[in-house]
Amino acid sequence: MSCGEPHETDCSEVLDHLYEFLDREMPEGDCTKFEVHFEECSPCLEKYGLEQAVKKLVKRCCGQDEVPTDLRSKVMGRIDLIRAGEAVPEQDITVSGGPDATIAGTDQAATARE
Repeated sequence: MSCGEPHETDCSEVLDHLYEFLDREMPEGDCTKFEVHFEECSPCLEKYGLEQAVKKLVKRCCGQDEVPTDLRSKVMGRIDLIRAGEAVPEQDITVSGGPDATIAGTDQAATARE
């Protein structure tokens, strides 16, 4: 996604690192660059707002649940593959513990990270 306007920080860079920004897992200087970008780019600001709302909803609904260690490792491994641009297996990520412990698909895997 790109708004078509030139920015000091490209839209693709902002969207590729959006969760790092949301989680404050990046250097302060990079956070400042992203904040400036959001002031200039309404499509990225909208995406940021949506992801922030989803993160808050997940935290409110699931924040008390303990994530099994093996599930977290599998999800984080998949996120690393996606960030590296590698092919992601189509199979579900499952752990023992029944159907509630299954995460199918990449989008849900990223959400489980929160």
